[in-house]
Amino acid sequence: MKKQLVNRCSKSTSLKFKNGAPILALVLAFSAPAEISAKPGGGGSSGSRGTRTYSAPASTPTAPRPAAPMERSATPAPSAPSTATPSAGLGASQAAAPAPAAAARPRFGTGMMAGLLGAGLLGAVLGNGFAGGLGGLMSFIGMALQIALLAGIVILAIRWFRSRSTPATATPNNMRREAVNLGGTHSVGTMANVSGNAPPRPETNRPVQVGPADFATFEKLLNDIQIGYSAENMNAIRALTTPEMATYFIDELAENARKGWVNHITDVKLLQGDLSESWGEPGVDYATVAMRFALNDVMLDRASQKPVASYNNGPQEATELWTFARPVAGSWKLSAIQQPG
Repeated sequence: MKKQLVNRCSKSTSLKFKNGAPILALVLAFSAPAEISAKPGGGGSSGSRGTRTYSAPASTPTAPRPAAPMERSATPAPSAPSTATPSAGLGASQAAAPAPAAAARPRFGTGMMAGLLGAGLLGAVLGNGFAGGLGGLMSFIGMALQIALLAGIVILAIRWFRSRSTPATATPNNMRREAVNLGGTHSVGTMANVSGNAPPRPETNRPVQVGPADFATFEKLLNDIQIGYSAENMNAIRALTTPEMATYFIDELAENARKGWVNHITDVKLLQGDLSESWGEPGVDYATVAMRFALNDVMLDRASQKPVASYNNGPQEATELWTFARPVAGSWKLSAIQQPG
């Protein structure tokens, strides 16, 4: 079986990336891909993708199904949105009850006008006529107009100052507009934040161009990481992965050693791959790539060098989404591995 795999691999054309578009390669003639459980990552989803850690990567021809969510990550998971609704009884009645009307306030100037009217009536009672107390009808009317004009100016000024100091009331339409603004933009093909489980992508994300040289680096990292993992070379693992992923891999190797096992990986070959998405955050660039690859993966007993029966040993094929991160003007390193859903 191994010879057949090697012969087929030699006849197939390995994938080459060009201008960010996938170029299909000849694939191995397996009826169904085998489940991988021993290679780096153990067939799980772990690592960090910056602000997109809990957002599904965009689907690609290589990985058309949505990726599985992260099982382990140093990035804190977003808190679930509150779904609480007013309970029946007092809370519900308070929520549904209309706001009480504001207490009636005396308008500015009404007391003064009442005083003027009272003064006129007092003059009439004393025999000086209705406006006698104010020096005659014309003087009373003139003063009343002046006071009314002054009162009107003061009322307008008070209303203007109140409108400037009172915050705008939130309405459903305003909240909808705010929700749209806070939602951010999503790349074509990515899963929109409909369920509320994933955090919105910040507007600070910037586009990152990924070219042929980058894809060649990704293919080399795929091979070198598998070789370093198989050789249990801790220094190589740390040099090729982020500190978070190095910790996960080293823990896996330590667990294998505790059980008396060793994971031997050979004949790693990229079969097909394409770019899912690439973006930049402050100081860091990210690129998620879907890759289908073949490998000969065997879990051996350290003492007897015999295959461990509980693992699917031998030539296998796997499809995974690998996210690479690099500091600006730095080198790409493996930042996350996700399994197709």
